[in-house]
Amino acid sequence: MKKTMNFALVGLLLVVSAFTVNDTIEVDGYAIGDFASDFNLMSTTGNMVSMADYPNAKGFLIVFTCNSCPYAVAYEDRIIALDRKYKGLGVPVIAINPNNPDVQPSDSYEKMKVRAKEKGFTFPYLLDDGQKVFPKYGATRTPHVFLLNKTKEGNKVVYIGAVDDNSSDASAVETTFVEDAVDAMLAGTPIEIKTTRAIGCTIKV
Repeated sequence: MKKTMNFALVGLLLVVSAFTVNDTIEVDGYAIGDFASDFNLMSTTGNMVSMADYPNAKGFLIVFTCNSCPYAVAYEDRIIALDRKYKGLGVPVIAINPNNPDVQPSDSYEKMKVRAKEKGFTFPYLLDDGQKVFPKYGATRTPHVFLLNKTKEGNKVVYIGAVDDNSSDASAVETTFVEDAVDAMLAGTPIEIKTTRAIGCTIKV
């Protein structure tokens, strides 16, 4: 009986380790006030997408997310809601899958296309082919959000972190970090909380 329980415990630990939220990938990336470089990545619709494709945007919500992470999946509806709320106000969501599909096959481009269709994503869902973009931003988790304010000098990073303060229960959210930051940016008022700890799975490299 004891051996059976030990095997079950080992199996549980292996499952949890696949979606760990404690291990951190050490990458350099943008800080608040930095200007983010553009990208040109393939979307699930077969088109290449960059921020330059949005000449009238006032800013961008760049969200590093994926198919496989349960935290990312839990936030999908909230990310869709953010895009619906702010795209018309000039701040669209652009989602980027940073995972290496050779390491995490569930995050292959073909499976990204399936997921985007299943969920009815209202935003472009891009593959960070070769994993060249997420290290520049400094993303370490899925999901990990970067709010950019479009200025004459470039796309300025004004918020980095989590969508809100409850990754498990949308109905129990008390502080909507991203919404508060976007509202303040659009109103031209200071963003009170500029950085938070992103909660999610480590990016697979």
